[in-house]
Amino acid sequence: MSAITVRDLRKSYGGSEALRGVSFDVGVGEVFGLLGPNGAGKTTTVEILEGYRRRDGGEVDVLGFDPAGGQAAYRERIGVVLQASQLWANLTVAETHRMFAGYYERPRDADEVVELVGLTEKRDARVKTLSGGQKRRLDLGLALIGNPELLFLDEPTTGFDPTARRAAWDAIRTLRSLGTTILLTTHYLDEAQQLADRVAVLRAGEIVGLGTPAELVGGSLGAEIRYRRDGEVVVLRTERPTEELHRLTGEALAGGRELDGLEVRRPTLEDVYLDLVAEEEVR
Repeated sequence: MSAITVRDLRKSYGGSEALRGVSFDVGVGEVFGLLGPNGAGKTTTVEILEGYRRRDGGEVDVLGFDPAGGQAAYRERIGVVLQASQLWANLTVAETHRMFAGYYERPRDADEVVELVGLTEKRDARVKTLSGGQKRRLDLGLALIGNPELLFLDEPTTGFDPTARRAAWDAIRTLRSLGTTILLTTHYLDEAQQLADRVAVLRAGEIVGLGTPAELVGGSLGAEIRYRRDGEVVVLRTERPTEELHRLTGEALAGGRELDGLEVRRPTLEDVYLDLVAEEEVR
């Protein structure tokens, strides 16, 4: 069952095509990562799904709604973390959450949400005193206060320090365990690899890679073997790492020497992502 269905989605600005026939599905309870460089079409896609931007063509179904309709019933069922937001500077964290809770029929408990996003110690602090990372946590809390079935997270951990990022990851994992569907855009490839069940890589308005992180990484057969010889680092790139490693170790054993600093490195999601982007740039 799909929470989001997108077919042949198209959007142009003037003579420039921002989206050129994008299609994908997001299953109920899935964390789906939308990846791509700046200008790839990620934010345009998300804003169309949220109902903030009109599409030029294609079909979109989100929780049984066409987001272009702007129905209140649809808004009630989603939560949104935008790339940037402007809140009331003199309200406290707790007051801001309680105010937003009043917009929904069945909100989550405000104190519970404040704790979930790691702002308990700042619950009585005014918004204007928060750091950039703390304001992003506040944005996440406000997206959760309506107890949404579907959560849109557009670069949610930008500006977070490593501890705050890990806390946000834990919150996202908790939401997934509760059955919340999450559409995540991020520039952090390790974040996508840690959190996303599946990812789509966008480049110049088209999807150039789609699957689980493991599938995308597994589709790249290459590996990198590193070792030191006479003080110099030797790097071998091969699609047959087992065969190459057998040859190297056999030669070393026959010669009675060690392969100092021997390391076999498989591709990461970041490596595959960069390859996909590079391939598209060459075309």
